[in-house]
Amino acid sequence: MDRTYLPILLLLGFVLVNAVGMIALSHLTIRIRPTPVKDTPYESGIPPLGDARERFSVKFYMVAVLFIIFDIETVFMIPWAVHFNELSCAVPLVGGACPAGGTSFFGLGEMLVFMAILLVGFLYVWKKGALQWD
Repeated sequence: MDRTYLPILLLLGFVLVNAVGMIALSHLTIRIRPTPVKDTPYESGIPPLGDARERFSVKFYMVAVLFIIFDIETVFMIPWAVHFNELSCAVPLVGGACPAGGTSFFGLGEMLVFMAILLVGFLYVWKKGALQWD
């Protein structure tokens, strides 16, 4: 077996043993004493009001999806920020820095294009009224 996989296998083994151990330990130490109070539903410190199958407005789901879409942009910005020096240098880096006169607009330009696309999407959503909470 290749030694490069050994740490991964050890980690997976530890995770598996830990998960099974916690579940087994909780089953061995718990004393089940059901009471009517323990069997009632409970949420956020107050008794539930109304039916659990209550209908939600489509606006709730729309805002949630839009939040996810616009929040994911930060995931794409992290690798860009890490490689910004390499992307903004027209020549290979020397000692981790771009030599004088070797800078280019490419690294910043690609992020500006990305942000412009997001801005167009945001303006479209705003004009359609998807963010109105009426």
